[in-house]
Amino acid sequence: MRKADLCLSSEGAEVILATSSDEKHPPENIIDGNAETFWTTTGMFPQEFIICFHKHVKIEKIIIQSYLVRTLRVEKSTSKEPVGFEQWIEKDLVHTEGQLQNEEIMAHDGHATYLRVIILSAFDHFASVHSISAEGTVVLNFS
Repeated sequence: MRKADLCLSSEGAEVILATSSDEKHPPENIIDGNAETFWTTTGMFPQEFIICFHKHVKIEKIIIQSYLVRTLRVEKSTSKEPVGFEQWIEKDLVHTEGQLQNEEIMAHDGHATYLRVIILSAFDHFASVHSISAEGTVVLNFS
């Protein structure tokens, strides 16, 4: 099986929900493969987004590039609809003044059809997510 970045829009992933939206920095920027583009929150927390893989995947590693995120939670679901999420990862990130936070998380029991990423708190009123990568393999296509 070929390992891929399962969160890329070019791999079929889609952001199906985001709690805030700015037309200059839409949530689709998180999965476009370009760290220069980003999604920004609109000030209050928690903020979240949900990624649909449109297939059953096994994730081995997650890499998140963000700015000013203090506490991050990742939940996963193996349902065919975005329901039944279970808490999977929760992490306090280090404040990196003037540069992106690059957080690499090794994943255990990473079977999912959806990921919900929740920014519980930030170091400022606004935070941004520049990219999320999920290295892993496709277990089952829903075609």
